[in-house]
This record gives sequence, C-alpha cells and structure tokens, in this order.
Amino acid sequence: MTLPVPAPDDPRTGVAALSLGYRTAAALALAVVAVAVCVHLGMVFLHVAPSNTVTKTHGRAIDDWIYPEFEQNWKLFAPNPLQQNIAVQVRADVRTVDGSSRTTGWYDLSAQDGRAIDGNLAPSHTQQNELRRAWDFYTGSHDSDNRSLGPRGALAEEYLRRIVVLRLERGGAAGEGGTVERVQVRSSTTDVPAPSWSTDEVSPRPVYRVLPWWPVPAAGATGGGAR
Repeated sequence: MTLPVPAPDDPRTGVAALSLGYRTAAALALAVVAVAVCVHLGMVFLHVAPSNTVTKTHGRAIDDWIYPEFEQNWKLFAPNPLQQNIAVQVRADVRTVDGSSRTTGWYDLSAQDGRAIDGNLAPSHTQQNELRRAWDFYTGSHDSDNRSLGPRGALAEEYLRRIVVLRLERGGAAGEGGTVERVQVRSSTTDVPAPSWSTDEVSPRPVYRVLPWWPVPAAGATGGGAR
C-alpha cells in the first residue's frame, strides 16, 4: 500500500524569505525610521504649539531641528494674506579661466522655479518652497538695512547664499573653468493687480531690495559648464 506524499509548504516570499540576519537588519532599519518620523513629528508639533513648559525648556533644541528647512507658519490663514509677487534674483562676480573678471546679469531664480512648476502635476518641494522660504527666513531675521535682528541672522544669510550659489553653479554662470567669487541677491516686489471691480489703484512698477555683495567660500565657488 502506497502512503500519500504530503504537499510541500508554500514558498516564503517578501521579508519572510530572507535569512534571520537580514530580517533582523530590516526590523532594525524600520525601527530607526519609525523613531526618526516620531521625533520629527514631535518637533514640528512643539514648534507650532503654544508656548509651554517643554518649549521653554528645550526651545533651542527644537529650533535647531526645525530651522531652516522645516519652518512652519500660518500665513495661509492670515486675515490679510500676501498681495504681492516677490521674485528673488541674483548676480555674481566671476573670475574666468583666463584670469579676467566679469559681472553677470541678474538671474531671476523665482521665474526659473515658476517655469519648472508650470504644467507639472507633481512639482517638487524644492521647486515650490526652497527659495521662497529662504528669502522669508532672511527678511524675518534682518531689518530693512540688512542688519541681523538676532542669533539666527547669520544662519539665514548662509542658507540663502548657499542656495543661490548652487543655482548659479547648476546654470553654469561662471562658464567652463570659471569661479564665482561674490554674489549679490535682490528681491523684486510687485503688487498683485486689483480686480476689475475694485477702485484700488496699484502701481505696476517693481520695488527692489538689494542686499550687499557676499563673498563665496572657495569650497562652493567653482562654476559648471555652459548652460
């Protein structure tokens, strides 16, 4: 008499198919990610929450985690929303490969971001917010004469300078073998036109805020190829 042969077990798939060591490593990686997400959400919550014992005691640590990349604000819900278009522009003093120097024209970085977003169903966070938030960070930490209002002023300046230098490098502003030695940033502010039914008169002329020239550290001064 022949005994029936038992059916083989279904083959394991996914994480279950890994060896014990790999499963342990995957579990540890997931745990680290989960902890990082929880810490980040907690920091953001404390940043936007009303002042309390935790924020008073650990405010410096919370600010170091949040600023400048993760800053939150409530402008969307303000009783008087922004009614201006603000464009951030930059130009540079460049040392060319033959040793001569030149000053570039103004690069409208906000317009470049706008063109990248236009028609894009899923624009990146960088295209939408990086430059705008960097400018808001700078203006919020400096007065109208570009004097720092507190300890975050130097960080705001460094952050904005780093962004504009990276944009110039990607655009090849220095030319082949050239070096960006200094940069100057300005904003162009234009009032949003009033609706047809409004009696408000709005000037179409832009108002410029021009910042001082900033030297570029050697580590971030080399330009790329042609645009």
